[in-house]
Amino acid sequence: MGLKFSFVPIVDAINRRSFTAAGLRRYSVSVDPDTTIQCWLPPSFSKPPLLLLHGFGTPATWQWKAQIRPLSRHFDLIVPDLIFFGGSTTLSPERSEKFQAEAMVALLAKLEISGKLAGVVGTSYGGFVAYHVAKMMGQAWVGKVVIASSDLGKTEEDDRAMRERAGGVHSVEEIMLPTTAAGLRRLLQLVFHRPPLFMPDFVLRDFVRNIFKEKLEEKKELFKAITLGNKDLFQLSALPQDVLIIWGEQERLFPLNKAYELKKKLGENAKLEVLKNTGHVPQLEDPNQFNKVLLSFLLGNTE
Repeated sequence: MGLKFSFVPIVDAINRRSFTAAGLRRYSVSVDPDTTIQCWLPPSFSKPPLLLLHGFGTPATWQWKAQIRPLSRHFDLIVPDLIFFGGSTTLSPERSEKFQAEAMVALLAKLEISGKLAGVVGTSYGGFVAYHVAKMMGQAWVGKVVIASSDLGKTEEDDRAMRERAGGVHSVEEIMLPTTAAGLRRLLQLVFHRPPLFMPDFVLRDFVRNIFKEKLEEKKELFKAITLGNKDLFQLSALPQDVLIIWGEQERLFPLNKAYELKKKLGENAKLEVLKNTGHVPQLEDPNQFNKVLLSFLLGNTE
């Protein structure tokens, strides 16, 4: 059987170039005997450190490629792949987003960074993890928190509404972990305000085969273990840090009204920025707008 050509390594190489051009290098860090985190880091730390946490789907290099260069001018970036994405893995049976956060805290301890983080930035599922990191480490160790496109207050009713918007699928996992070209096309239409106009099925199948099916069973377990929405396991409360919530005006996975609800729940230190003409991934759809808002918040409007 002949080898099948894949676009994924080409796109992956292009995305990684943004990281290497900013001076970052990829490392594998054993944070405990069971868990190894793949992470992009500077060779040394001289600027305030900033932790970036990606969402479901593609690895960190695909989701933060447009933020690396502008952010690296001001911060030493720590950009891990969450567990079961990229090269990060664990032998532990734990799967909750809190467990992901514990691994991130352990990673920071292993890096022996002196001083506090300038902030932690999380998008979508990464926002769930970022919230827990901020809670665990506290204001003494985490300066600011950015939650992008991440419904921390989601409920079973919200999941049901998402399934309906996706055409009546049986589960959220079916939406977020597509196994067919049609499933990936549906996800792109939900995620992007302006989905790619030309994306033939053979390209979509390539991405499904080489990205979304990798560690598929483990990723399904991550979904099932999310504690948000489970009142017995998770209680959303205000954070002591200054919090920026970033949301796409045309968001379809987590509609805009959820952003306003989240702002109320996160307390008086939270502010909301709604980005026009963007959906679930404003950092990709309009990186200039996203980066301007993000830097203004992190730098204290001094830029």
